[in-house]
Amino acid sequence: MTLTPFGTRLRAAMDSRGPLCVGIDPHAALLAQWGLQDDIAGLERFSRTVVEALAESVAVFKPQAAFFERFGSKGVAVLEQTVADARAAGTLVVMDAKRGDIGSTMAAYASAFLDPASPLFSDALTVSPYLGYGSLAPAVELARASGAGLFVLALTSNPEGAEVQRAVREDGRTIGATMLAHLAAENAGASPMGSFGAVVGATLGDLSSFDLDINGPLLAPGIGAQGATAADLPAVFGKAVRNVVPNVSRGVLGHGPDVSALRDAARRFADEISEAVSA
Repeated sequence: MTLTPFGTRLRAAMDSRGPLCVGIDPHAALLAQWGLQDDIAGLERFSRTVVEALAESVAVFKPQAAFFERFGSKGVAVLEQTVADARAAGTLVVMDAKRGDIGSTMAAYASAFLDPASPLFSDALTVSPYLGYGSLAPAVELARASGAGLFVLALTSNPEGAEVQRAVREDGRTIGATMLAHLAAENAGASPMGSFGAVVGATLGDLSSFDLDINGPLLAPGIGAQGATAADLPAVFGKAVRNVVPNVSRGVLGHGPDVSALRDAARRFADEISEAVSA
C-alpha cells in the first residue's frame, strides 16, 4: 500500500482543520493530574480520552513513544491502538520516537514506524540526523515508498541542542543549516508541500539567519507551557510560517480529563494559531 504523499495529506489537513498538532504525552505527573494511576489502565484511559475528544478536530496527533514504551509490551500495545484509533478517525499521526542509527538498524527502526504492514505505522516519524544526514537514508527511502514523512531534528528548543546544531562546519555553515539544506533538496519540486520536515523550536526567537523555506513542514514544539505563544510564530518562522505545524501538549492536555475542556483548550489554541499565521 502506498498512500498519497504525506506532504500532500498534511497540507490538506492543515487547510481544513488548521495546523495545530496535539501531543499525546502520558507522563506520570499528567496521569496523576487526571486522577489516573500510573499503570496500563491509566495509560489506556488517558490515550483513549484524548483521541475521542480531539480526533475529529485537530490536524495531527504526536504521541511520544517513550511514555508508552516505559510500560513494556503492554504499553506498546496501547500505543498501537492509539495510532490505529487516531488514523481511523482521520487524524494524521506523527510518531515522536526520535530514532537515529545506521545501516540495518536504521532500516529496522524505519520499518517499525513507516512500513504500512507494521502495527505502529504512522503518517510520519521524528528522526535524529546526528550520525550524519546520510544515516537516515533507509528511513527516507521507505517514507517515499509508503507515502509517509519524516521530521528531522534541526533546531530544537532545548538549550543543550545549540552546542551541536549551531556548531560551524568547515564550509562556514552551521550543522542546523546543513540539515535544513538536505531537507530542501529532498522536497525539491514537491507540490503543494514536500514530505520531509524539520523540527524547529518555537521558543528560539529570531531565526532569520536560517533558511527555513524548505518546501516542507516545520514541526514547532514550544507553544504553551514552554513559553512561546501563537503570536510569536510569524517573527520566528518568517515567510515559512504557513508550513508550520505548532505542537501543543501540556497546554491542552492539562485541561483533561474533561472532554469538553480538552476540546475548548484545543479550539482556543487552534484559533490563535490560525489567526497568527494568516495575518
